[in-house]
Amino acid sequence: MKSDVNKLLKKNQQLNQLDAVKVVSHVQRESGEWTKNTLMLDGYDVPFKYNRTKQYRSLEGASVNLTYYPQTENVAGMEFESMKVVRIRRS
Repeated sequence: MKSDVNKLLKKNQQLNQLDAVKVVSHVQRESGEWTKNTLMLDGYDVPFKYNRTKQYRSLEGASVNLTYYPQTENVAGMEFESMKVVRIRRS
């Protein structure tokens, strides 16, 4: 499993990896055919976002491994930084 992450990280220089971080908040909301998920992690002030086709059990309080890259969203003329999750696994 670790080799898959290493391949992804080598392929794309913008990707980052976090191991065994605690999820403080997990919000899921419907958006058309997708369920948008937003995670807040212990020690980070930036939301980590990803989409799923169905709702998933809450990850609040769980320890997870994440592969992500930074992105900037423009909302009402203001820029907000967030992290786009590419891969998430419970640790």
